[in-house]
Amino acid sequence: MNEKSRSELPTWVLGGTGKTGRRVVDRLAARGLPVRVGSRSGQPRFDWEDQSTWAPVLQGVRAAYIPFPDLVISGATEATRAFADLAIEQGVTRLVLLTGRGEDEAQRGEREVQATGADVTILRCAWFMQIFSEDFLLDSIRAGEVVLPADDGQLDPFVDTDDIADVAVAALTEPGHVGQVYELTSPRLLSVPEAVAEIAKASGRDITYVPVSVEDYAASAAEHGAPAELVGFLTYLFSDVLGKLAYVTNTVERVLGRPPRDFADFAARTAATGIWTQAADR
Repeated sequence: MNEKSRSELPTWVLGGTGKTGRRVVDRLAARGLPVRVGSRSGQPRFDWEDQSTWAPVLQGVRAAYIPFPDLVISGATEATRAFADLAIEQGVTRLVLLTGRGEDEAQRGEREVQATGADVTILRCAWFMQIFSEDFLLDSIRAGEVVLPADDGQLDPFVDTDDIADVAVAALTEPGHVGQVYELTSPRLLSVPEAVAEIAKASGRDITYVPVSVEDYAASAAEHGAPAELVGFLTYLFSDVLGKLAYVTNTVERVLGRPPRDFADFAARTAATGIWTQAADR
């Protein structure tokens, strides 16, 4: 198959309805590029824990965007390697793997995928800004009280998922990115209490930040019915990951030719949508 024919094949985007995946899908579609959404409700269906669903989603695919599965499955590293091997067998020529900075298992997953010999680009990301607007902290922000086991000394260069998607699409569609490990951050470090304060300012609301111990946070989450594996993962994130890599990079600007989005920009843009002033779902 010639290069022109290959360029007409779709890119498969795992988690195509999630925070980063749907943005990648939208950007590819806006360029008029064929794209296939990967999810349990997609057609064909994909499920990390059902290997019979893997091969069908890869048939006729040129490239794939794969967020590292983390909590989704047990044995995430082994599954990611097995899926990458299968993708190569199916003729996929480019892989973009999204992982988290400071997460040991994610870095093991990176090495396993790189060892396949595939044309792979790693996007190693800081915590997403969108955890405050599209994730488990949204209801807390709306309710006016955020309770977390994070203090002023735990700094992170929160990254905007729009920047992640822009870099992902560049890596999926342009030359020069194969073999690269891109650490993506915003231009400055923030603690979670500082981030909450910026959201309060942008939205014109009083939002209280309440620090608690990791043990109390885990106990409260379990008491409110959170699955044990989720409680364990959140405990790990706040104990071992947050603040572990407290430095910024210039990678977004180096790849895209523009500065990364700042948290203040995210807060202002998101506040303008009114999402933080809606009633909390308690």
